[in-house]
Amino acid sequence: MDALDLARTQFAVTGSLHFLFVVLTLGLAPLVAIMQTRHAITGKPIFGRMTRFWGQIYVINYALGIFTGLVMEFQFGLSWSGLSHFAGDVFGAPLAIETLVAFFLESTFLGLWIFGWHRLPKWLHLACIWLVTLTAYASAFWIMVANSFLQNPVGSELRGDHLALTDFGALLTNPSLVFAFPHVISAGLWTGGFVIIGASAYHLLKRTAEQEFFTRSLRLGVVTALIGSLSTVGFGYAQFGAVGEVQPDKFDGAPLAAAGLGFMMLIGELLQFVVLFALLPLLIRNALARWRWTHPLLIMMTPLPFLAAILGWLAREVGRQPWLIQDRLLVADAMSPGLTSGMVTGSLIAFTGVLGLLAVIDYALIARAVRRGPSATFLGAREEPGTPDRAPALSL
Repeated sequence: MDALDLARTQFAVTGSLHFLFVVLTLGLAPLVAIMQTRHAITGKPIFGRMTRFWGQIYVINYALGIFTGLVMEFQFGLSWSGLSHFAGDVFGAPLAIETLVAFFLESTFLGLWIFGWHRLPKWLHLACIWLVTLTAYASAFWIMVANSFLQNPVGSELRGDHLALTDFGALLTNPSLVFAFPHVISAGLWTGGFVIIGASAYHLLKRTAEQEFFTRSLRLGVVTALIGSLSTVGFGYAQFGAVGEVQPDKFDGAPLAAAGLGFMMLIGELLQFVVLFALLPLLIRNALARWRWTHPLLIMMTPLPFLAAILGWLAREVGRQPWLIQDRLLVADAMSPGLTSGMVTGSLIAFTGVLGLLAVIDYALIARAVRRGPSATFLGAREEPGTPDRAPALSL
């Protein structure tokens, strides 16, 4: 492989690994907020315990996902300086807003939520997790604004050797963005729902003492997966109109993109069928929680929404080749000058190793938290009198 193909492979691998963290974050954040809202309104302890347990899994995923995002940022300067030079005035604007506003605010509110248990007033603490959710969605929105510009470079004009931003509003109403953003958000809900389903099925299969806890969690996971699947498939099909208008040749001569799209649609339709016609009816009289033979199947289905998300992202990105910015900038012209195959190979091995390790650690920590169950949750635990302060985020 030459330096260009290696650089593309590097970004594809790191982008896919990072997206595994992102899609779960987008799915779990609103569910944790809903659980805490129910606890604040009803005062029932079980909803408080659900908030802490699933919230701890969210925090684990978020903390490790930050590091994978930093690796993504490095590559713009290392491998794709041509993109920064040619379109930095336009492409950089939504990325800057995402970092300075959405990401920093999200991290701040999450810190207040983590360390605010039993310290902040109940409703203020609840507001923090809702603000975490809103800023997480805002972060995803600005990332999708930037990506949609690559798909359809609206709101800009060529001035000399670079693009200049002429209409910021056009970026926000880009046809490539309108249905793509809710599609990504829905995929997150779908993924979060299936993670809750799989973890709950594990405990119900083992007949742990927390039967009511995981029966309620299983019900929430199925309802969320239903909403997520219907929305994901609906907004997915809705994108074909915009793609046909602004990228009519997107899948012509791109077998990898077409294959990714086909397998994503196959997984999506299959899971939607399962949720709608199998899991949802079995919620009646808690049959799904009582029928243990279904639980291994639910556990095995947990990774499928992650796989579908990666395949969908692959179809969206590879179908644009050989353009990095559709009809404006070729991938070959966006690459940093002077890069050799050896240089890119070294960074590819390093980045893939680091992100792969983080993904394994993330899975191991989440699996460990799931196995231990709600009784071993550190997040939000009350401190015993006379004991030193415990930092929940560092005690996972």
